[in-house]
Amino acid sequence: MTSSPKEILLVGFGAIGSIYAFCLNRSALARVTVVARSNYALINDYGVHIKSRRYGDIPGWKPDRLCKSVSDAANQKYDYVIVTSKALPDIIATSTMLLPLISSSYTERFGQPTYALLQNGLDVEKDLYDSLMALGEKPKIISTSVYIMTNITAPGEVEHLSMTDPIFLGIYRHGDYTTCVNSPGETNVLEGLAVPLSCGGFQAQVVPEIQRKKLAKNMINVVFASTATLTNYTVPALFRPAPEKGSASYDPYLEPKTASSINEYTIPTLHAMLVEMVSLARALGFPDTDDGFPSSLVDETIANQRRMHEDPQNSHVPSMLLDARNGQLIEVEAIVGSVVRIAHERGVSVTRIETLYALLLVIQNQAVRRKLLSSSS
Repeated sequence: MTSSPKEILLVGFGAIGSIYAFCLNRSALARVTVVARSNYALINDYGVHIKSRRYGDIPGWKPDRLCKSVSDAANQKYDYVIVTSKALPDIIATSTMLLPLISSSYTERFGQPTYALLQNGLDVEKDLYDSLMALGEKPKIISTSVYIMTNITAPGEVEHLSMTDPIFLGIYRHGDYTTCVNSPGETNVLEGLAVPLSCGGFQAQVVPEIQRKKLAKNMINVVFASTATLTNYTVPALFRPAPEKGSASYDPYLEPKTASSINEYTIPTLHAMLVEMVSLARALGFPDTDDGFPSSLVDETIANQRRMHEDPQNSHVPSMLLDARNGQLIEVEAIVGSVVRIAHERGVSVTRIETLYALLLVIQNQAVRRKLLSSSS
């Protein structure tokens, strides 16, 4: 007997949301409603032009249902609500964004869905958890660790560069970093989303403890996305050799004349930041094991970044850098500030990461200033 498709609401129709909505729809196991706030008119008229190295050129793609707001979408029952919008707790709380769903009126009519947060950073689930608890509901939250290379290259146009898109899914257990077993009920909730994701093209893996996976992913964003944002150069500037004579040109690359300084000072400093992340993992109780948080992640992370960004065809721009270049708000609090705060709570020294945080706050402050000026004009 074939089960009916999952009813899924996706909030945040940027680059990541577009690819996830497309792949879920592609699985034929989900009916996807998308909330497109700022780009509703464009998507409603023309759809999304997806340019994917994996799926090909797909002009004019649209989800099953498109809504202008969460309020408009809150007129039916959903199995899962997926949030792919930027995590900006310093600007707007997730619970505020989802308020039409997190209400007694919606709950009485449809019940509460399972929420899946596909967002960068740590502690992005806490606000939603607290709001559901205040509503008197037992929170059902899936936390994730997402690896994908995709950018918006023009209005209504999404470039998808990755050939594989791993995603780890686990139950959010508030304040619990050490439980490593999923109950049968938790497994059913996780598999209910993992199956359509896998059938749609993602490498979805259910894990018994998700926070260590999130911390491992956050290592990349804390160190490499922050560095790219502060220097205004993408990661190939750290690793990619200069083009050979007669070959196609590309930019940026590591200029040989002063490359020794980058290798002597910059790379060891990034290595030390990654070591600070490992120290935080130990304070959280993550063991130095393959299924825990191995110390080898430091060297592996640098090696993997080197391998990916030596590629002459790599044109990926970290989302934080892209936002900064466009004068948009950056995810500094979720990605970097959360690390600093958790480290302080646990008595862990992360002085280098604190420096990143302090400097990124200046970029965010000016983005907030511009946003307030534009809203008042």
